[in-house]
Amino acid sequence: MDWNWQDSEKIKPRRRSRFRIYLGTKYYRIKRRIEWFTTKKKYATTIDEKPYPFLIKKHQSIIRRQLKDVDLWYQENKIVNLKIAVKKMNGIIIHPGETFSYWKLIGNTTKLKGYKKGMVLYYGTFKAGTGGGLCQLSNLIYWITLHTPLTVIERHRHSYDVFPDSNRTQPFGSGATCAYNYLDLQIQNRTDNSFQLCLDVTETHLVGEWRAINAEPMTYEVYQKSHRITHEHWGGYVRHNTIYRKVFNGKREQTDDQYITENHALMMYNPLLHYEDNDQK
Repeated sequence: MDWNWQDSEKIKPRRRSRFRIYLGTKYYRIKRRIEWFTTKKKYATTIDEKPYPFLIKKHQSIIRRQLKDVDLWYQENKIVNLKIAVKKMNGIIIHPGETFSYWKLIGNTTKLKGYKKGMVLYYGTFKAGTGGGLCQLSNLIYWITLHTPLTVIERHRHSYDVFPDSNRTQPFGSGATCAYNYLDLQIQNRTDNSFQLCLDVTETHLVGEWRAINAEPMTYEVYQKSHRITHEHWGGYVRHNTIYRKVFNGKREQTDDQYITENHALMMYNPLLHYEDNDQK
């Protein structure tokens, strides 16, 4: 994973006017809608609430995390938003040849649909935005997908590392950011098996499962390589790593070691300072 001054300049923060951001958002949203109507992809639309018999991967994440300098109402509104979004895609089936699109299933997160203002990451900081907090859902779906034979054909990495790690159990950069509708998460089924995404919001956790109509012999272990922090010539810190996964057959014999992606994120906190876990719980 090479990193040079040209890469550093690309990630250097730049101020853009609100008008330019507005026009850019409109342009990319229109571009996505055109793609939806003109593409040859067959998008997944079938929903079956009865779970498929074979569990492939399950994961859950805490829905209430006390983040430093973040009011708790962001968390409560996020939970409302997660419950609405989960209803749109719980039980979605991806048949062979079909493509899962995060935003095509959820749609726009408007107030009329019941969405509340939650935390939205915004150029290295955060603000209140209707439908905020849904990145937790896209993060979870991406993570469990890495443990299946499904193919991620579109994923956007987080450009900023906003909060210090707290009890992290997954490698840095193993999530997927989202923004309606141009920052999408798309997953394609290039296998002969049918897969089902099962989601739930409990009192304490967001829970996600990939299930299949037939058993899958392969299992996966996702890990990071080359994790490091660089101090850039323009004064900021950038965090880097590369994500890989080990592939095991039914006998737990490793058959492959696959490159997944690399991450470069501008750190919005000083990595040289010590942060207590209690600040983040």
